Amino acid sequence: MVFTWRYEKADGTLVTPSDGQEEFSSQGDAESWIGEAWKQLVEDGADRVALLDDGREIYTMSLHAE
Repeated sequence: MVFTWRYEKADGTLVTPSDGQEEFSSQGDAESWIGEAWKQLVEDGADRVALLDDGREIYTMSLHAE
């Protein structure tokens, strides 16, 4: 299994982050990384992210406070 994040604007447009695409061997590693990187992703224009497991979407999450 390979976990990755998809970065999107509010309208669903894909965003390419400045630090490139990250791949993780576990969901926990991916979630820990997003916890550290989300501020930079917002600066890069992302409004939400989707966690993918081998390309299959697991969930989406806003990068903005509710």
